[in-house]
Amino acid sequence: MAKHNFTVANALSLSRIVFLPLLFILAHYDKRLEFTIAYAIIGSTDAFDGWVARTFKQKSNLGKALDSGADLLFYLASAWFLYVFYFNYLEPNLVLLYVVFGVLFLSFVVSTALFKKPVMMHTYILKLASILVYFLILASYFFDTTIFLTVVISTYILGFIEEILIFILYGHVDVDTRSILTVEADRKAGD
Repeated sequence: MAKHNFTVANALSLSRIVFLPLLFILAHYDKRLEFTIAYAIIGSTDAFDGWVARTFKQKSNLGKALDSGADLLFYLASAWFLYVFYFNYLEPNLVLLYVVFGVLFLSFVVSTALFKKPVMMHTYILKLASILVYFLILASYFFDTTIFLTVVISTYILGFIEEILIFILYGHVDVDTRSILTVEADRKAGD
């Protein structure tokens, strides 16, 4: 890795991957309070890495890839944590959960077929879904989040469908594209 890739923003993204095993250990030993605190701290890096990259001009292709990879691992692990700690909230949403994993898989298939690599975007809907899942895990410690979970999963489904439509209709666009509407507006402005 080149010296210019050692940035605070990249370190924050990487920290989500590095500290993820700690969450699995805490889950294994059923340390719910400690898990919730650690999850809050580790998950907060998702907000800070992007802010740091934009504010201090540390945006890079490596940073985008690290952020996407860290997001994927962290939020897939979050589904596991819900299963381990709060299955009673998850059980009524299992069909939707299977749908979201199917649509995510389809998104990777479509992007790999079109661009020769899996692509994960940072659209507004997918950013919102990440924020919601973060607060879902934290809120689940305190109260029943069954309905909240339905909203989170539905938001992810919508986000991955939008991502697939962007890939099919517009080809390869910047992973930080805000929405299908902004892609269309940019295309019309360019005509």
